[in-house]
This record gives sequence, C-alpha cells and structure tokens, in this order.
Amino acid sequence: MGRVVEITDVILRDAHQSLLATRMAMEDMVPACEDLDNAGYWSLECWGGATYDSCIRFLNEDPWERLRTFRKLLPKTRLQMLLRGQNLLGYRHYEDGVVERFVDKAAENGMDVFRVFDALNDLRNLKTAIAAVKKTGKHAQGTICYTVSPVHTVDAFVEMAQHLKEMGADSICIKDMAALLKPQPAYDLVKKIKEKCGQDTLIHLHVHSTTGVTMVSLMKAIEAGCDIIDSSISSLALGSGHNPTEAVVEMLEGTGYETRLQKDRLLKVKTYFSKIRPRYREFLSDFTGVDTEIFKSQIPGGMISNMESQLKGQGAADRLQEVLEEVPRVRADCGYPPLVTPSSQIVGTQAVFNVLMGKYKALTGEFADLMLGYYGSTLGEKNAEVLAKAEAQAKKPVITGRPADLLKPEWDHLRSEALAQEGCNGTDEDVLTYAMFPQVAPKFFKSRPEGPKNLGKDPVKKDAAKPAEAKADKAAGGTNGAALSGPVTYVVSLHGREHKVTVAPGA
Repeated sequence: MGRVVEITDVILRDAHQSLLATRMAMEDMVPACEDLDNAGYWSLECWGGATYDSCIRFLNEDPWERLRTFRKLLPKTRLQMLLRGQNLLGYRHYEDGVVERFVDKAAENGMDVFRVFDALNDLRNLKTAIAAVKKTGKHAQGTICYTVSPVHTVDAFVEMAQHLKEMGADSICIKDMAALLKPQPAYDLVKKIKEKCGQDTLIHLHVHSTTGVTMVSLMKAIEAGCDIIDSSISSLALGSGHNPTEAVVEMLEGTGYETRLQKDRLLKVKTYFSKIRPRYREFLSDFTGVDTEIFKSQIPGGMISNMESQLKGQGAADRLQEVLEEVPRVRADCGYPPLVTPSSQIVGTQAVFNVLMGKYKALTGEFADLMLGYYGSTLGEKNAEVLAKAEAQAKKPVITGRPADLLKPEWDHLRSEALAQEGCNGTDEDVLTYAMFPQVAPKFFKSRPEGPKNLGKDPVKKDAAKPAEAKADKAAGGTNGAALSGPVTYVVSLHGREHKVTVAPGA
C-alpha cells in the first residue's frame, strides 16, 4: 500500500461559491450527504466564506441551522469551515470577545476544522481565532494566503508556516485562491515547510483550477510530502472552481500514492450534482475554461465579475481592460496584499475609481483604511504619496499595532442592538448573525418564519421558485463615457454598503 493522501471535498461550500455565486439551497445538498459521509474524505468543507452571507441575503436560511443539519447528516466526517481571522465572516475586524464567542458557538454547533486566514497574511490577525479554536479542542488550521509579488518568496512563506506552528496551529494550509501556485513552487514550498517545521507537520493544499496548471501543482506538492489536498466533485469543478476529485484519484494510480476514497460513492455524488447544476444555470459563471493572464493580473474570477458589475452600473463596461491593468498598480501602491476577501474587493474597487475619476482623485474609506494599517500590515512598503492622501482624507493616523487592539468590548452593545430587531430569537447565534451583517440581518429575522427559498429553476416544474434578480450596483449619474460638465456622484457597492463619492471635473 502506498502513502495515503487525504482529500477534503469543497462541494458543499467553495465549489458552488466559485461557480454558482453561492446560491445552492440546502435542500439540494441534503440528498448527497449519505454518499459524501461514506466516501472516505478527511473532511468536507461546508460553511464560512460567502455561504453565511448568501444564506441570509438570498436564501432566507439560517446559517446556524445549516451547520446543525450538516452535523446530523455527516456523522462520520469532519466538518470544515473558512474563517477570516479577526474579520470572522464579516468585512471588518471584531474585538477579541466576539471572535472567541463566534468560534465557541461554531464548535458547539458541530464545526471540527477551522481554516483561519487573514487577507494580508498578518499573523496578529490570526492569533485570537487560533487560540479560541484550540480552547474548544477542535482543529485549528493556520493558513498562508499564497500570492506572487517581488516581496513574496518561498522562504517568507516558510517563515510564516513556522510562526503559525508556534501559535499552536494543528496543520498548515497553503491557500491558493487565484490558481497562481505553479508546480515547481508548490514542490519547493511544501518540501521546505516540512524541513523547517518537521516532517510530522500536516500540510493541506487548497488550489483553484482557473489557470489550468494546478492539477500538476497538486501532484508536485504530494511528491514533496503534502498530506491533504482540496478538490471538488467533477460535476461542480474546473473553470474558476477546483480540480475534480475523481481525476485526482485516477491521477494517483500507480504512483505510490493513493486516497481512501470509494469510487462508487464518488460516482453517485457526481451523478447527483450533475442533475442539480443545470437548475442554477442563471448563476453559473461564464468562465469555464482556462485563463493564464491571471498570472499577470492575479485577479481571482469572483473579483473580475464584481468589477464588471461596478463598471456596468457606471455605464463604463467597455473600460474593464483599463481596470484590469490598473489593479496590479494599486496592489503595488498598498504593499502587495494577497488578493482575497476583503482585500481583493478593496483593491478592485479602488482600481475602478482610478480609471473612472483619475488616479487617486477619490479613495474609498476601505482603501484609506488599508493604506493606514487598519486592516493590518502588508509585506511590501506602501507608496508614500498615496499614504499621505489616505491620511488627509481619512483624518486619522497611520497605525502599526494590531488593529483589534483599538477596539473596545462590543458584545453587550451588539446584543442589545440585535435584540431590538423584530424576529431576533435572543440566542448568541442570532446576535452573531446581526454582528456579521447588520444591514441584512434585520430583514432576514423578519422573513425567517417563511422558511428557506430555493433559487434553482426546475425546467420540469412550472411552479418552481423564481430566482432572485441580482441587484445591479446602481449609479447616480453614470456618464456612458461622455465628457463631464459638472460634478458627478458615483455610487459603488462594497460588501453590501453603498459608498457615494462626488467628483468635480478636473478635481
């Protein structure tokens, strides 16, 4: 028997987040659970990321109930989630008490493996969450967001892995959200982490398939000693999604490596989701092939669609190429952050502003905060000129400490605000839902008794639920490329909040 390579399937979370805009209803996942639970996976990723947001924003579904249901239906398999460190599942930093309570409640409701990451790879933003997971006795996975830049080297990532292990991480995840990890760097990175941190260090590799090279990267990482890899059942794989689970199993045959997966179970899961996928064709990403241009722009697929929607709202859809060229310049100016939520949206939106209004004529509040250190530190130096503009606009200083150290205890305040909302049931879980999404939660609490919605269209049933129409980002005063004769107000949606910026011509 060869060395066993463990597999985590992302079919219940990242697969439909990457390909179907996170719209898959829980009722369309339930029938696959028995086969998934008996297939032999190391874990099943099923929560976190955008699923929490999508549950309450579009599906009228309680995300905590989803977690409890998965726990009941998948008794044999570890459940895994993605947690944005100090941001939890929201888009701002929460103070330590809220982070600890969230982790505690997620563990209590059935979560086993917490993949904890920070968009800037600032380890200070991971510390509280990792410690909280350890306290619950669950598996804390410390995460390196992989990216490529003049300042990101294999040695820098290896050093980060060492720090994560010292923090108490039970395993190290290399998270490659934009499919930038080429085969040789994959081999070098895994080999060097094993050498530095010890051969017993569990290494878990997450890659997307967008650039077309990462199936080979998985193989090279396995050859270097990688213990666990992420993949997705083939009926929801490839494009901006992930490499197919069944293909990974077949690839390893005869190599001295093998998985514990049962092929007959995988076939049943594949067949099931191949029937479900067409129901969500309205949300299906147009991108289904390979794009090696991402090695230049480093822009994940979801970020491109976000920028396209912003530009359409401004009547400037034809300027996407200019924005794509501007993104790497903005990224360099703010210290080369990895492009992952929320830094990808912040950098992308600022690139849109730069193209529409002129270079740094206006800064979003989030971009100013990123420049000034309120999201954490970046590995690269920031552009001093842009930094000065951020300071002038935000009227607050640059900080170098851990951002969460500036936050005061907020649980009691969040609790009293949540309890004032009609339909809030008073549980800690509801308070956390309100804390994550204060704009969306009140509407959800009111409509929750109506029960979950299924946005999938069934071609056979005429009475199937109609898909929710995607809300376009509305712009007051879109210019359609015409010359500006007076002040124009742009309205850009970022993380569900609208930002109004009025710009005078030549400002």
